[in-house]
Amino acid sequence: MDLRTVLAGLPEDPRVVVTGNHATPWHLLGLVDESLASYRLWVLNAQRGIPDRDGVTYETPFVGPGMRRSPRLRYTPSRLSLVPRLFVTTQQPDLVLLHTTRPRDGRVSLGTEVNVLPAAIEAARARGGRVVAQVSDRVPWTYGDSELDVGSIDVLVEADEPVTPVPPSAIDAEAAAIGAQVAARVGDGATLQAGIGAVPDAALRGLTDRRGLRVWTEMFCDSVLALEQAGALDPGVPVQASFLFGSPELLAWVDRNPRVRMIRTETANDPGLIARNPGMTSINTALQVDLFGQANASRIDARIHSGFGGQTDFIVGALHSPGGQALMALRSWHPKADCSTIVPLVDEPVTSFQVSAVLTEQGAAELAGHDERTQARHLIEHAAHPRVREELWEEAGALGLSDRV
Repeated sequence: MDLRTVLAGLPEDPRVVVTGNHATPWHLLGLVDESLASYRLWVLNAQRGIPDRDGVTYETPFVGPGMRRSPRLRYTPSRLSLVPRLFVTTQQPDLVLLHTTRPRDGRVSLGTEVNVLPAAIEAARARGGRVVAQVSDRVPWTYGDSELDVGSIDVLVEADEPVTPVPPSAIDAEAAAIGAQVAARVGDGATLQAGIGAVPDAALRGLTDRRGLRVWTEMFCDSVLALEQAGALDPGVPVQASFLFGSPELLAWVDRNPRVRMIRTETANDPGLIARNPGMTSINTALQVDLFGQANASRIDARIHSGFGGQTDFIVGALHSPGGQALMALRSWHPKADCSTIVPLVDEPVTSFQVSAVLTEQGAAELAGHDERTQARHLIEHAAHPRVREELWEEAGALGLSDRV
């Protein structure tokens, strides 16, 4: 069987699930796009450069820059832990496109991106769908759920294309200050999860003097390598994640490294499994946090910007972990929008709520275990930017969160 035969056998307007983030098989996706007049393109966190034309409908539960603001976008709200269920219910795949290593001993590795792909492959094969892999010597071999029998792939397409390297986040003074706030709360032996961006990255880099740390996370980047190089990670416990991206140095480190174990989303993002980790510390960020402790990390001006992702999964898991904590770390002032990120009441759908603490460069607002008025006071006094505190006090009074006059 070849690619032409596979594409000719697809139903009308097929659903094509493609490896996302920074592991997209660009050559293979281009071949498919040239051959199909119309199809539904399903990608998690799609990057710029995906096919953008009439006939291509975008589908995703997490919007990346390649799909953002597209009039052809069909966004499906879903916690990441529940996304695999979509493949057997409402969003069954007809074709799955992978970016893998070359076969070795009858197997390939998915490299840097496992995520929901095993579930997509299983769902496609169960209903007669097809699986095609773009193979390359330049994809790092990772272990765990990333390893796949060649027999589950219908066609291998040769393409000497590397996984896209991603430079480390630029950490400015504000991000470093927030990172220091987070790091001060993390002790030896904690288990770490961090989201994407300069603030979570700075938080992990501030932990290089700790010892016995563990990593159980949805994704990781170069900050985890920095912890490994500093001797901060427990050498007896593998780094476990669902996907990764970063510098060429990071990609070289994970290649054939038994210290790194890639796990599928159903494992990585299961709140019950997350809660079993000692001192589970979830570090995420948001666009806004309001005086009730509600966070919007998904929408801007009523438009979907990203999605729930794994934030809610890890917050719940961390709060149920022995000694665990869920931290929301963000700047007190949004530099692009030129407005406060601490607001009276979020005006967008809520992504998550009631974390342990909200941390900004201004300080730490403790939420867990406090009544709602105390929570609001902590947010205003310790997390909000000084220029909006008086306004927030007035709004707090109107919301019944303060008697201050």
